[in-house]
Amino acid sequence: MREWGGLVVRVVSGAVLLVAGAVKLPDPGASVRAVRAYDLLPEAVVPTVGYLLPVLEVVVGALLVVGLLTRGAAAVAALLYLAFVIGIASAWARGLTIDCGCFGGGGQDPDAASKYPWELARDGVLLLASLWLVRRPRTRLALDNRVFAPITLTTIPVVQHRNES
Repeated sequence: MREWGGLVVRVVSGAVLLVAGAVKLPDPGASVRAVRAYDLLPEAVVPTVGYLLPVLEVVVGALLVVGLLTRGAAAVAALLYLAFVIGIASAWARGLTIDCGCFGGGGQDPDAASKYPWELARDGVLLLASLWLVRRPRTRLALDNRVFAPITLTTIPVVQHRNES
């Protein structure tokens, strides 16, 4: 049963990252503006983070959805979700009213303060789900199960030698 639950957690966490990254890919300038709006990073790194974040989200999300390199992908996902929680909490604490930019967009949002609790809850749950996958990466219908299948004596061909005396 745990492996089926892991499948749900893996696919949901991966799908969120995959969709979040995919919707940002067509407009990388908006992603850069969203990163800049948080006013957390030095301006010199903002464009790099803005351009690379959607690509990283798509790659990590795809790995989780198909269940390949699950433990590593889940660890990166957990770090991403932790960064998102810190960013949103920081924006809220500093009184910024910005769209989180999680699924595209970014910039000013007059209703942001009412959205922050939901965004923090969502990313907090996804952070915990990703950490669970780091601890228990084996799930149903994962490519890891095929690619990294345990080697047993029944999967190794046995060659018998005749004693020729």
